[in-house]
Amino acid sequence: MQADYFSEKDYFFSRRSLLGVFGASVISAAPVFANATGFIRGAGDIRKLKMVSHKTGERIDTIYWIDGEYIPEALHEIDVLMRDWRRNEVKPIDLRTIDILAASHSILDTGEPFRLMSGYRSAKTNAMLRRQSRSVSKNSLHITGQAADVRLGTRSVRQLAKAAQACKSGGVGRYSRSNFVHLDCGPVRIWGR
Repeated sequence: MQADYFSEKDYFFSRRSLLGVFGASVISAAPVFANATGFIRGAGDIRKLKMVSHKTGERIDTIYWIDGEYIPEALHEIDVLMRDWRRNEVKPIDLRTIDILAASHSILDTGEPFRLMSGYRSAKTNAMLRRQSRSVSKNSLHITGQAADVRLGTRSVRQLAKAAQACKSGGVGRYSRSNFVHLDCGPVRIWGR
C-alpha cells in the first residue's frame, strides 16, 4: 500500500539516510555540462545523474546539485528525460527520487548510465499499462513523478536493489524476469525477487 503523504519523521529519516550515503560515497571531479560556469563553486560537494532512456535513446550526464543547491536547468533536463514518452508529458520528478537514483548509482561505483525503463507516467498511460499487466499499481508513484524503473547492464537486479536498499529512503521492487529495479521515494519497503 502506498501513502500519498509522509510524516515529517519519515521525510527527515529518508533525508538523513540519503545524506549519509552521499557523505560516505566518493564522487569524482565534476564533469563539464552546459551552463556549468557560475555553478561550480570551489569544487565542493556534488550530486550527478547519468542515465539513458530505454525508449527514446536520449541521454543525460549532469550535475544537478552543488554545495547544497539544486540546479534548475539540470533538474529540467532530468524531468524531460524521465517524461511520459508515450504522451510527451513532462512532470517535475520528486527531488527525493532523483537523490535515491544518484545515491544508488554512486554506491554501485560504475561509469555505466542507468537505463531508464519508466519514469513519470500520466494517469492515462498508467491505466493503459494496468490493463496489460497486473504488476502495475492503480496508485503508482510513477503518476506523481516519485518513481523510476531502471537497470544496469553490468549489475544484476539483486545488486542494484541492494544498493537502493542501502539508501533506506523509499520503496525498492525487484523485477528479475523483466531485469529492472523500481525505486521510489515512498515509504521504505521491499518487494519482488
